[in-house]
Amino acid sequence: MKAPTTILILAPHTDDGEFGCGGTIARYVSEGARAIYVAFSAAEQSVLPHLPSDILRTEVRSATAKLGVLERDCLVLDFEVRRFPELRQQILDKMIELNREFNPDMVFLPSANDTHQDHQTIAQEGFRAFKRTTMLGYEVPWNNLDFRTSCFVDIGGEHLERKIQAIGMYESQKHRSYANSEFIRSLAITRGVQIGKQYAEAFEVVRWVIS
Repeated sequence: MKAPTTILILAPHTDDGEFGCGGTIARYVSEGARAIYVAFSAAEQSVLPHLPSDILRTEVRSATAKLGVLERDCLVLDFEVRRFPELRQQILDKMIELNREFNPDMVFLPSANDTHQDHQTIAQEGFRAFKRTTMLGYEVPWNNLDFRTSCFVDIGGEHLERKIQAIGMYESQKHRSYANSEFIRSLAITRGVQIGKQYAEAFEVVRWVIS
């Protein structure tokens, strides 16, 4: 299987992509792939009141840079958090535009079994927009009602460290129970054990295209 040359990460909100596939992003970038990271919302409505409302826009650029994503390839859109279901046509239109512009050969998006309404919309509309492309659903355990570990990516220690550093850029999210290096490392170890490697990330195969 040839390695992808252009990967597209569809993140409903800033930080979803880092949690779900940060190690894989770091690995593919280190192997020469171009990574396009698209956050559909900076979740201004959910930022803690004592922080600047646009803080996540700054944090996501610092975080993705740790993974090797170029600044020009980190795109932050303006869809309002928790309103994605009613905005699904506009979201689909944007995805079709992204497909035409970047023509990715691998797309990462939320699991179809993610219970967050915004994540569900990105998963559903993502399939419609990229159905001719390899798609992998990433894992966010605190949201997943179910998760089928049908694909694993072996990530090295350096890729895991980049993921941990990236998530550490989100000062505004430090209060989240899952935003700590111990949890991130333990999940990578667990997925690694399943395939006989030191560290890994798991994905659901949404579509696999061999050409």
